[in-house]
Amino acid sequence: MAYATVRPSFSLAGSVYEVALTQAGFHRIAGADEAGRGACAGPLVAAAVILGDSVPDGLNDSKKLTPRRREQVFAEISDAAVALAWVSVPPAGCDALGIQSADLGALRDAVLALDPAPDFAVTDGFAVPGLKCPSLGMWKGDQVVACVAAASIVAKVVRDRMMVALDAEYPGYGFAVHKGYATQSHQAALNALGPCPEHRLTYRNVAATLPGMDHAETIV
Repeated sequence: MAYATVRPSFSLAGSVYEVALTQAGFHRIAGADEAGRGACAGPLVAAAVILGDSVPDGLNDSKKLTPRRREQVFAEISDAAVALAWVSVPPAGCDALGIQSADLGALRDAVLALDPAPDFAVTDGFAVPGLKCPSLGMWKGDQVVACVAAASIVAKVVRDRMMVALDAEYPGYGFAVHKGYATQSHQAALNALGPCPEHRLTYRNVAATLPGMDHAETIV
């Protein structure tokens, strides 16, 4: 199956990529993105979305929206989407596969889980092999393609909710606040408490807290 990676040169306004793909004969265009790649704790979550005719107002890269606005747009996406799917990879899976392989596999599985299936897919950042339709990986796709921006919001909201739940299960780390990323407060808690089952042991800052694992593979 053909896939490629391109670098866009302009912003999301008008969702011109979807327009061009529709004019080329593609009608179910999926966007896919992930959340949690750079975190040292918690799952990696990938989402895929096929938008309908209406694009939610304020749709943008999830990192550019406030948490409250992300939740609002998430609800709008859920109502408007032709298809929506997400998958998660637990920390142990990220460690076993390596974060790049885990990321590509999650993006692929999210797209393959869509019903109805897309006839074209745009993935954020990386080209993803193994899809059943033509696809391309687009650098900063969450900033220029509406369906990818939608997927970025779904992945972020789903993962943030998971991290809030994990905060109750593993108190003391502050997961509800930093969402598993390596902030100063997270590192201080990690140093004091040691890792919990939700930490990624191949990440240097986590491995350094375990005896005999100072030289573990560095991912971030």
